[in-house]
Amino acid sequence: MIRTMKSRMSLRTSRRLMGSLGLLLAGSSLFATVALAQEDTYPEKPVEFIVPWSPGGGSDTLMRLVSNHVEEYLGEPMPVINMPGVSGTTGLKELADRGADGYTVGQVHEGLLVAHHTDLTSLNWDDFDPVAAITNSPQYLTVNADSPWQTYQEFIDHAKENPGDVRVGVTLGGIPHVHAAMIEDIEDVSFRYVGFEGTGARIRALVGGHIDAAIGDIASSGEFVKNDDLRFLAVGTPERQEATPDVPTFKELGREALELSIVRGVVAPEGTPDARIQTLASAFEQLSKDDDFIQAVNNAGATVNFEGPEAFADYLERTNETVERLSGKLAK
Repeated sequence: MIRTMKSRMSLRTSRRLMGSLGLLLAGSSLFATVALAQEDTYPEKPVEFIVPWSPGGGSDTLMRLVSNHVEEYLGEPMPVINMPGVSGTTGLKELADRGADGYTVGQVHEGLLVAHHTDLTSLNWDDFDPVAAITNSPQYLTVNADSPWQTYQEFIDHAKENPGDVRVGVTLGGIPHVHAAMIEDIEDVSFRYVGFEGTGARIRALVGGHIDAAIGDIASSGEFVKNDDLRFLAVGTPERQEATPDVPTFKELGREALELSIVRGVVAPEGTPDARIQTLASAFEQLSKDDDFIQAVNNAGATVNFEGPEAFADYLERTNETVERLSGKLAK
């Protein structure tokens, strides 16, 4: 009798435990479904886009084109917030301090790597989660049209024969300085650097004959080349550019290591959920195929060059190694 009662109690207890376990599993499944549904609705509000440069510059111009066109593919606006200061590092410090929830992203280019290796900031590319590379601005070795150098090789021959004689205009400690240092390094030559605050100032100085060479792009130098004030000697892209079909690439001149471009892309605060990184990257990939966006970027002197999170991270890592190796030259 007692054994029978115990058996019945044990059976009831087992049933209660099984019922509780079923409710627990059902609850867990419900929570997982709700969490998945919440993730699937991202983004549910605008995604702030920190551009760490002043309005009107190359980064601001191109990233506003991104902002103006991406809502169709993301589903929410991506308003630009300019936060200039300290070579682009002020805005990126703000970005690093924002919540890693996918609702704040920022623009970077190779300038961050330079700022890190010249001790302007402790931040580097791997303090963020790369989202996508979006635009590429090919850079040209540019000289005054009255100079004696008709070809890149003539320019290099002169530099070798006259160490420190060629005056190259750069933004000291900036990307143009890196590009000129790359040429110095691979050709074993030495330039005399002249610093300017921005691209426009150094190109005007080149037109005026105050310097001998500069690194420029179509947006800053194209019209001067058309007017026979300046001459492009080489471009730092793998293929010749449609806008300048007669200008050889460094690659075809046997200098494959000279990749001279400014690649602008988007990063998020470190720790941003991967699903949200992928959502953003997917929107940018769709944007990269938008004909109106492509034309607008081309009109601004750049090309659309989408790379997803992994490919963009690889590019930043490779470029970081180059900048680190050349950091001693950047202190000149």
